[in-house]
Amino acid sequence: MQIYVVGGAVRDRLLGLDVQDHDHVVVGATPEDMLAQGFRPVGKDFPVFLHPKTQEEYALARTERKTAPGYKGFVFHTSPDVTLEQDLIRRDLTINAIARAEDGTLTDPYGGVRDLELRLFRHVSPAFEEDPVRILRVARFAARFTDFTIAPETLTLMQQMVAKGEVDALVPERVWQELSRGLMEAKPSRMLEVLRACGALARIVPELDALWGVPQPEKWHPEIDTGSHVLQVLDCAAELGMELPVRVACLLHDLGKGVTPAANWPAHHGHEDLGVPLVEAVCQRLRVPTECRDLAVMTTREHGNVGRALQLRANTMVKLLERCDAFRKPARFIQMLAATECDSRGRIGAQASYRDTPFPQRAHLEQALAAARAVDAGAIARSCSEQPAQIPQRVHQARVHAVAAALPSAGVDDAATS
Repeated sequence: MQIYVVGGAVRDRLLGLDVQDHDHVVVGATPEDMLAQGFRPVGKDFPVFLHPKTQEEYALARTERKTAPGYKGFVFHTSPDVTLEQDLIRRDLTINAIARAEDGTLTDPYGGVRDLELRLFRHVSPAFEEDPVRILRVARFAARFTDFTIAPETLTLMQQMVAKGEVDALVPERVWQELSRGLMEAKPSRMLEVLRACGALARIVPELDALWGVPQPEKWHPEIDTGSHVLQVLDCAAELGMELPVRVACLLHDLGKGVTPAANWPAHHGHEDLGVPLVEAVCQRLRVPTECRDLAVMTTREHGNVGRALQLRANTMVKLLERCDAFRKPARFIQMLAATECDSRGRIGAQASYRDTPFPQRAHLEQALAAARAVDAGAIARSCSEQPAQIPQRVHQARVHAVAAALPSAGVDDAATS
């Protein structure tokens, strides 16, 4: 029995990066051998075991054969006769097909070390095309390893896979898993660029792919192209260290611009409301978690109103807070403000950049929220015990006056007392 560390742990160590998890491949062993040494079996499709002390994964060396479309259409073969080289050749990229023995010796039959030096993503063998998840993984790696490029032959192979319909066989949960991980990398825009370059984005999220080629007013968007704007908003969110729900909101907030009448371009009046059903459809199709979906829908619907916050009257701001359920879920409202700030800063053109431009709307609405939350709704309810139907309006009025007191420039319009 011989044990090797493989995959990302070897790659990241060679790149001088921190290594969190170790995957191992075991050559020359049977499942019975592993059980006899105390390993716990966990693999469903092929023998994978957890180390009795470290709980790290140890997989028996295996080969695989494609039998059906999609990433589940494989038959795996394990045997003590399977060599390390046979196991490594089934892996996706050369940089992930390097093994390290217990004494530190590297086994690199497919040039992974060289490609690390060249900063190149290159597929190990033609078998790459048998698993469409590998397209998503390469895109995610591009977002993480920002100075790497894709080998031309690998990009061509990815394009061929898309043309053959392999991406269409992916299950939503796996697509979301890879997309969400890529969104949390250092430069998520690169993931989308790779997916567009191979044609996969149009198959996975056509609503998003439709934004490229859609112009915006140059006065407000020096980048002009809506797709380019989304990339910049995403990277701004990454630079600011935003959590996943905010990044999803940034990704989807402008989908409505893809369906506004072309005759009205570069204007996109009403794109916020047009985008809401598109965001809901994408989130339903990809099984996006509720917290990400709800924030993306809210940001899509309200980002224009947040951008106009300094011109809003107190009554309108309180209505915004109520519509966003900000009194019950203030943290989510703050996340929406953060996503909208990224939207404002994510504008870069040949002559102008908004990356460091202040966004006072965020603090303005945070102050409005704090003032409105300070109103004692319970006390108002008790004072209206004989006329309970008046409670919502009385609470609303009190919040409007509190916001107006905290932000004198907002004022109190007539609607607040009607």
